[in-house]
Amino acid sequence: MANYADFQTGLYFAGLAGEVPAYPLTFAGLETAAREKLEHRLFDYVAGGAGDEHTQRGNVAAFERWGILPRMLSGAAERDLTVSLFGRTWPAPVFLAPIGVLGVMTDDERGDLAVAAASAASGVPMVVSTLVQDPMEDVAATLGDTPGFFQLYTPNDRELAESFVRRAEAAGFAGIVVTLDTWSLGYRPRDLQHATFPQLRGYCLANYFSDPVFRSRLAAPPEEDPGAATVQWALTFGNPALTWDDLMWLRGLTELPLLLKGICHPADVRRARDAGVDGIYCSNHGGRQAASAPAVDLLPAVVDAAEGLPVLFDSGVRSGVDVVKALALGATAVGIGRPYAYGAVLGGTAGVEFVLSCLLAEADLTMGLNGYASIAELDREVLVRVEI
Repeated sequence: MANYADFQTGLYFAGLAGEVPAYPLTFAGLETAAREKLEHRLFDYVAGGAGDEHTQRGNVAAFERWGILPRMLSGAAERDLTVSLFGRTWPAPVFLAPIGVLGVMTDDERGDLAVAAASAASGVPMVVSTLVQDPMEDVAATLGDTPGFFQLYTPNDRELAESFVRRAEAAGFAGIVVTLDTWSLGYRPRDLQHATFPQLRGYCLANYFSDPVFRSRLAAPPEEDPGAATVQWALTFGNPALTWDDLMWLRGLTELPLLLKGICHPADVRRARDAGVDGIYCSNHGGRQAASAPAVDLLPAVVDAAEGLPVLFDSGVRSGVDVVKALALGATAVGIGRPYAYGAVLGGTAGVEFVLSCLLAEADLTMGLNGYASIAELDREVLVRVEI
């Protein structure tokens, strides 16, 4: 069995021929390089968070308060990082979290397709945002045999929501991820300072502009009057009236696995579980939507309340070490966000593949050198609290 750590061996041997890595290997390096390349308003949109960004910083700092307890002579020279989810075996317990402006982050403004190609090449599943530059069908086709999940921002138009779900089913997505914490935009000073929001400028609305239900709400096609179509999107996007009473309607839209994203309270987990959802997605939206406790500190209670239901997690993951810690705290799979987005900025598909290789190599080495040969061996007993 090959280990993901072999990636670093390849880098060292390439160095013998005078080759150095094409992209930075740390999150800080990726962010700095992306800042230098990306248009400043778009960079602030991606890098920024809600309010004073304390929650965003807290997400990252919370991982530092956990340390891994090493075990020696454990025979962990070979590691098994596979995980089974929703009837499929994933090669690693990570996935690409949805990013709603991904489409315009690459040089050709086809970022969703670039990331989908990296997902197909690596086998790392992708959660595809409602907000894409290319229609969901094109993104799904690019994923090939790698599982893709459609992330639904539930609009206030039920017929449109149903149309999105039906299209996702027909396109071959493996599940529906309903984001619950974005019925309104969070208070984001960076974006407000620029007085700009990408979607209001018509970016990443391909799923809407290509949808027959959405188009039926317009006086003229988006191709003829994109401004009016964008206004209609703004009037349709959020659904502040969505409540637990609507969950049965959402559940009834599809037989695909249904996951709820943004669940962080045990009582909400139990209510979702009793309503028949197939998975919980613990996330505070990377600190972008509202001030909250660090997401990873909320994860253990979410896992306990899930009682065996799969729990996906994101928010604050910056390294392979963070991936291992989240798995030990009970996550079934761990979502990568800004790190791969910056990889897309720097190198498109190749940049995303490089970032994934780095993260998986570090996670693999972290497990092996600490004496853990499989994900099954990771639990809360392998972590200790540390002072920082």
